[in-house]
Amino acid sequence: MLNIAATLSRWCRNRCPFAVATVTTATGSTPLPVGTSMAVDADGRVAGSISGGCVDGAVHDLCHRLLAENGTPEHARFDSSDDDAWAAGLMCGGSITVYVQRIHPDDQDHLAIALASAADEQPVTLVQIIEAADPLLARRILPLLEPGTPLPCPPVPARLAAAATAVQRGGVSSLVRSPAGPGCASVSALVHTRRPAPDMLIFGAVEFADALSQAGRFLGYHVTVCDARPVFATKDRFPHAHRVVTDWPHRFLAAATTDERTAVCVLTHDTKFDIPLLRDALQRDIGYIGAMGSRRTHERRLELLRAQGVSPDALKRLNSPIGLDVGAATPQETAVSITAEILARTRGRPGTPLADTSGPIHPRALAAAPTS
Repeated sequence: MLNIAATLSRWCRNRCPFAVATVTTATGSTPLPVGTSMAVDADGRVAGSISGGCVDGAVHDLCHRLLAENGTPEHARFDSSDDDAWAAGLMCGGSITVYVQRIHPDDQDHLAIALASAADEQPVTLVQIIEAADPLLARRILPLLEPGTPLPCPPVPARLAAAATAVQRGGVSSLVRSPAGPGCASVSALVHTRRPAPDMLIFGAVEFADALSQAGRFLGYHVTVCDARPVFATKDRFPHAHRVVTDWPHRFLAAATTDERTAVCVLTHDTKFDIPLLRDALQRDIGYIGAMGSRRTHERRLELLRAQGVSPDALKRLNSPIGLDVGAATPQETAVSITAEILARTRGRPGTPLADTSGPIHPRALAAAPTS
């Protein structure tokens, strides 16, 4: 659902009823993960896609009928082994289950607030109740909030909240179930979650940085461009960056918070900037570290980093010359080359053409969070 938060937020503000269809299970070869949603409003306008196009027509019809009939929620399964599913277009060999629900914003005021936060790229977790005996919970979409946060909605049940919190920490939307217990009915819910955007730190206010900041933002990174030269490090030159900083690169990195999802791209081509920065970056648990330059520049860089005491194992983490070999020439093409390498490295893939590989095309989703 968070994939179409901006549109749903607007429909909620305008008090427009809509039907939303969400993938609750996905097995085999499926293009989009659990939690992906498609919605249809009363005028037939569509937001999102749940299958990359192949079953969207059938899902649109389900949503339109549910809206017209003011119907109860439905589950629909599309499987390539079924003739009907082939007719609907699911030819990829996988299987998906879709939950279709009618929503009127007047019934869930809190939803507009949560979706507006998601549309503003804020981290949000929504608990969409799929099955519940309690009429106060049935068909609700509840934000997972810190205890004591005021919002006009019932709280997520404690046992379900624990499972939702586990999904939130993992950052991958999942279906969870809280089994029945003494005084408690079972509840099933789809937990939609989005972690804060990972950071892309681009060092060097050069033309390549402008194209890379645009590509990084498109991929969902929070992009910072840093350069020690104030005449070059300006927001006008890098309109796609979330932040443009004038500082020495190594000094900026020293104060920055990084993690295993951070991408560091060094485009400065100047050893007085590169070496202190790379020395410090290679000591951190950073998901991707790349540096631009020729092969000769790379060899010289390695010599200087060894002289700074950087270990051989740490040097293996340096992607230099930066990017995959796709024949890139322009800054825009180079940005594609770099971001393709970032995806491959951070996801543990070799960057091999799919035609030369076997096995699953799409990365496996994490298993549903356990409940206690």
